[in-house]
Amino acid sequence: MSTTNSITDLTQRPPRSPRVRLGGYVFLPRILDKGRAELAGKLGEYRYGAKRMDRHFFNFVGLEPDALKNEIAKGGGDLELLTWIQANAKTPRQPWEIAAWSEYHLRRTPDSDHETLTDFAEEVKKFNPNREDINTWFDLLDLDDYCSFGGKA
Repeated sequence: MSTTNSITDLTQRPPRSPRVRLGGYVFLPRILDKGRAELAGKLGEYRYGAKRMDRHFFNFVGLEPDALKNEIAKGGGDLELLTWIQANAKTPRQPWEIAAWSEYHLRRTPDSDHETLTDFAEEVKKFNPNREDINTWFDLLDLDDYCSFGGKA
């Protein structure tokens, strides 16, 4: 399935939630959206690659962001890209490893050090100082995506 007609424009809408899975991997559909958007010059404020949250996926599977981006550029759909990742990962993973890794990230909270907790609280406060239900990194990403495109926290 070609993505030629469905290139993600991240200046108009956010990428898929980090919670959405492909092949069991959280992050992966979001990373593919950002890779497609970068190639199309429509990345907006988002970042693709080994910085920030994306690095967790790339480190886990043992791939370089540029290698995946080169494959994305060929126009394959999500399933084709997943198949390529599985064939090219330097650290092939079993389904149980992917499930455990994904579950960890779904529930991952800020580190317990004061600086990280303070930074996380400040990020949440930017959207709404009264939100006490934003506890994980995925909660924060989803809130940021929602508010960045006009939603009210």
